[in-house]
Amino acid sequence: MALLLAAAALGAGCAMADRVSGISQAKELQEKGESAEATILEIWDTGWTVNEDPVVGFTLEVRRTGRPAYQAKTKLLVSRVQVAAFRPGAVVPVLVDPKDPSKVSLDVYDFGDKKTKKYKV
Repeated sequence: MALLLAAAALGAGCAMADRVSGISQAKELQEKGESAEATILEIWDTGWTVNEDPVVGFTLEVRRTGRPAYQAKTKLLVSRVQVAAFRPGAVVPVLVDPKDPSKVSLDVYDFGDKKTKKYKV
């Protein structure tokens, strides 16, 4: 019984980390999102870390084909060795929810096997 409770707590903790870090939205948009391009306008430290990697907030100027550019905010867990790649002015690939374009995620992870995350950049 204690083992089941421990496993449930661990699963809940992982799900919470995915939501707080932006990983759950990134996974969702990797399945159903439309590709676009964005320029990073602003970054900030959200105050959250997961395994010593920061969760970074982003203000983006999103450009979708055939549509006017717009600003969106998102957050994502960024490896501390990759933080320098995500600076204001950098152009990054993003995924946009076609039903709610305010939902945007940087398209920098490969969740292909659903068990690991690998940087594409």
